[in-house]
Amino acid sequence: MVQITFDIIECLPKMPNAIPVEHTPIGAPVDEPSLIQKLAAEALGTAFLVFIGVGSVPATLIVNGDAPFTMADLGMISFAFATIVVATVYALGHIGGNHINPAVTVGLAVTGRFPWSRVPAYIAAQVVGAIAGAAAILGVLGTAARDAGLGVASYTAETSVFQAFFAEFVGTFILVFTVFGVIHRKAAPGFAGVAIGLVVFAAIIPVAPTTGASINPARTVGPMLVQQLAGGTVHWNQLPVYLAAELLAGVLAALAYVLISRTRADLTTAASTPVEAPAPVTAA
Repeated sequence: MVQITFDIIECLPKMPNAIPVEHTPIGAPVDEPSLIQKLAAEALGTAFLVFIGVGSVPATLIVNGDAPFTMADLGMISFAFATIVVATVYALGHIGGNHINPAVTVGLAVTGRFPWSRVPAYIAAQVVGAIAGAAAILGVLGTAARDAGLGVASYTAETSVFQAFFAEFVGTFILVFTVFGVIHRKAAPGFAGVAIGLVVFAAIIPVAPTTGASINPARTVGPMLVQQLAGGTVHWNQLPVYLAAELLAGVLAALAYVLISRTRADLTTAASTPVEAPAPVTAA
């Protein structure tokens, strides 16, 4: 039985084996990363995202000192997020798909492009990576990073719950919708990393003034936990707003893209090709 794997870096479905798994010659090398390797790639990718992207927030505040936060500062932070996303897509996409965002993982599972059986492990790896990345920020910048907020996503008392929810929902929706677009079988191959990095850059600009533009549940949780352990201030009552908005946006963006892009050829392929095949070869 042959199955389709998902790799952002490929931008297209890919066949992991030239011949069915059950007919693979004995002793032939398997050119497919193991589940442990895929989870390690997810953890590392998310750690890199948090260390570089989220870490750019306290770094900017520390360097600025008492100087006011400007649009140029926001642009540099957005650029930090964008560049690390591009780097991880090309460095790690061929290993585990480089989801590095539970909203992406859940969206892929809802649309049948990723097995539900692996969703808990992927999300756990992403959260572990986010925690490690946030801890690395503290290790590099010291307690000044904690005092500067450690890049924890939050919204002020002047911002209503609805506004915060809507801001995170819109930002995450645009991100996940774009991800689905660049991995579509008809998308221009080779540009997934650039497109995803650019949409991250773009989405942060209008969303950050309201909520900090987390648009990623793992990025939300990791810094919060580390900031709490470091003795900093954390608004845990805001966490459900972020998680609900981001995960719901991931699901609806995935379904929306499938709805507007699916053709009869896609329906025929989906009916004849299973998404998940027996171990050890599974979607990633």
